[in-house]
Amino acid sequence: MRLVTYSERGRTSVGVLEDGWILDIPQAYTELLRQQGVADAAGRALAECPPDMVLLLARDGLGRAREAVAFAREALARDREGALQRGLAVAADAPGVRLRAPLQRPGKIICLGLNYADHARETNSPIPQYPELFNKFANALIGPGEPIVLPRVSQQVDYEAELAVVIGKPGRYIDEQRALEHVAGYTVLNDVSMRDFQFRGRQWMQGKTFDRSTPLGPWIVTAEEIPDPQTLDISCEVSGEVLQRSNTREMIFSVAAVVAYISQIMTLEPGDLIATGTPAGVGFAREPKRLLQPGDVVRVTIERIGTLENPVVAEE
Repeated sequence: MRLVTYSERGRTSVGVLEDGWILDIPQAYTELLRQQGVADAAGRALAECPPDMVLLLARDGLGRAREAVAFAREALARDREGALQRGLAVAADAPGVRLRAPLQRPGKIICLGLNYADHARETNSPIPQYPELFNKFANALIGPGEPIVLPRVSQQVDYEAELAVVIGKPGRYIDEQRALEHVAGYTVLNDVSMRDFQFRGRQWMQGKTFDRSTPLGPWIVTAEEIPDPQTLDISCEVSGEVLQRSNTREMIFSVAAVVAYISQIMTLEPGDLIATGTPAGVGFAREPKRLLQPGDVVRVTIERIGTLENPVVAEE
C-alpha cells in the first residue's frame, strides 16, 4: 500500500493512493463498521483508525486500514459517485487536494551520517565503526511540492537523498535477524543540510533541523512491498542535473542493523522515523561546490517507492 497524509477543504486525513484515487481510511472504516451494525461507528473508527499516520501506527491500525481500503475499493468500483459523495475516496488530482508529509509529527526522527562508504571518502572521513547518529525535529518536515526554505542566515544549503524507515512495531533490544518485522514501511527523505551551521561544532544537529528544510514523502510504501530494502536504486537530481546515483546495497550499516542498534539505546515506537544516510555526490564535496539556490528544483527518487520533488525558495 501507498499510505498518504492529505488535506482537502481544510481537513487533513490519511488514506491509500491507488490508481489516481485516495481511499480515505477513517471514513471507509466508519462505513465498514456501520455496515457491520457497530454502535457509535464514527467514535470507534476515530479511536481505531484515526486521521493521523503516527496515531494510526501507534494503535496498530494497519490491519484495520487494509480492511477499510478493501471496502472503499469495492464501493468505488460499484458506485463511483456514491463513494465520492460518502467521502470514501477523492481524486488525487482534484482541486484543493494536496499530499502532505506522510508523518506530521513523529515522536523521534533519528538520522545516520556517513552510512555510505563513498560519501565518507568524499568528505575525507573515516569509515565509522558504529552508526553515526544525530537527530532532527518535526519543525523541519515538509511534504511533496512544498518549498525548501533557504534560511537567510545560511549560505551553504545542501541536498542529501536518503531512504527513510518508518517504525510500525515497538521494540527494545531488537534482534537484527528480526528487525525488519518492526518496520511499517519506507519513504523518501531529503536531508537538507546547512553546512555552515553543521560544522560550527562537533555536533551536527544545528545544521540539520532548520524550519521547513526536510522534505518527506510523497507516501509510505508498506514493508511487504519491499521485502529487501538493500536493493533499491537511489538518486538526486537538482534542476535537471543528476548529482547522486547509488543503491542501498552500498550502505555500511543495513536497515536491519540500524534498527537493531538504535533499539539498544532507546525504545523504538510506532511512527518513529529513521533516515539511513546519503551516498556520494553531495554539493559541498564537489569542485566547484553545488549548493542550493532559489529557483532550484530538487528531485529525490528511490526505486519501488517514488519521487519526492520540491522547489527551493529564499526565506522572506
